[in-house]
Amino acid sequence: MDVHVPAAITTGLRRREVDVLTAQTDNAGRLPDDVLLERATTLGRVLFTQDEDLLAEAGRRQSGGRPFAGVVYSHQLRVTIGQCVNDLELMAKVYEPADMADRVEHLPLK
Repeated sequence: MDVHVPAAITTGLRRREVDVLTAQTDNAGRLPDDVLLERATTLGRVLFTQDEDLLAEAGRRQSGGRPFAGVVYSHQLRVTIGQCVNDLELMAKVYEPADMADRVEHLPLK
């Protein structure tokens, strides 16, 4: 989870037994977007964000052919916390890490 993600999303996912690591608990809360995405990739974790700058960084990596573990993005005003929790839980339980490699997914899922 990026630092911009409301704690309620993290809490909701943990209640559903989804393994979640926040940037804050990883001591990565102050890292620039490119370094944070690289950290998530090193850990083999898809990064969820509501930060458009991080979304842009993922786009640059896709355009440049630079690998990353995957990004899930939701706009803060276009999806509810409940929708985020439901969609992220589904993704965590259905996708394998390789399924998300070098991809950007937007919430809500359709």
